[in-house]
Amino acid sequence: MRLLWMPLLVTGIAVCQTTSPSATPTPQPSSAASASPARSISAPIAPSDPNTITIPAGTRIPLSLKQAISTKNAREGDAVYAQTAFPFVVDDRVIVPAGSYVQGKIAHVERAGHGSGRAEILIHFTSMIFPSGYTVMLPGSVENTPGADSNSVKDSEGTIQQDKDTSKKVEDAAKGGVYGTLGGATAGGLATGGLNGARVGAGAGAAAGIAWALLKRGPDVKLDVGTSIEMEIQRPITVDATRVSVAKATP
Repeated sequence: MRLLWMPLLVTGIAVCQTTSPSATPTPQPSSAASASPARSISAPIAPSDPNTITIPAGTRIPLSLKQAISTKNAREGDAVYAQTAFPFVVDDRVIVPAGSYVQGKIAHVERAGHGSGRAEILIHFTSMIFPSGYTVMLPGSVENTPGADSNSVKDSEGTIQQDKDTSKKVEDAAKGGVYGTLGGATAGGLATGGLNGARVGAGAGAAAGIAWALLKRGPDVKLDVGTSIEMEIQRPITVDATRVSVAKATP
C-alpha cells in the first residue's frame, strides 16, 4: 500500500511545478517620474563688445558746408558735402572726430514765386566718412541753420526756407511806385505837352511800378561755403570704435 502512494505523490508534485511557475513582476516607471517636466537649458548670453558704440537717434552734430548752395541753380539729386566742426564724444571716447566728412544730397528745391511763396530747399545726409577712411551709412536731416541769417528750418524733415521779408517787399513797391510816377509823368508830359498829360502819365506809371515790384520773384535760399548747419541723426547708428581713429605710424 505504501508503495502504491509513492508514485502518485511524485506525479502530483511534478504537475504543480509545471502549471504554477513563479512570475517575476516587471518594474513600472513611477507616475511621479513620468510626470516630471523636462528641464529647459538656456543658451549663455554673449558679452557685448565694448568697442561697439551706438549713436542714439536725435543726436545733433554741428557741420560746416564745403560748397555753396542756392535755390537759384540747385537741382534735386545734387550732392552736398560738409564736414564735422566739433568732435562728438560718448563715455569719454571720441566717436566722431572733428573733420569727418559728411555727404548728402538735395531732395527738393523750390524757388520763390512771383509775388507770393518763399524759396526752400531740403537736404538729406546719407553717409559719414571718418579720417581713417571708415564709412558708416546714416539718415541725417538739417535741424538748424545757425550760420544763415535769413534762413530757417520750417518742419521736422529739415526743409530750409527763406525768411519772410514783408518790409523788403513794401520797400520795393514804394520804390517802384516812385520811379513809375516820375517816369510816367515825364512820358505823359512829353506826349501831350501839358499838365493833364503829366498827371495821367504819373498815375499810370505809379501803378505799373508797384505791380512790377509786387510780382518780382522773392529772394533765394543761399548757403555760403562754411555755413554752420546742425545735423540730426534720425535713427541709431552703430559705430566700431576701433576703426574711428587714424593708425599712428611706428617711429
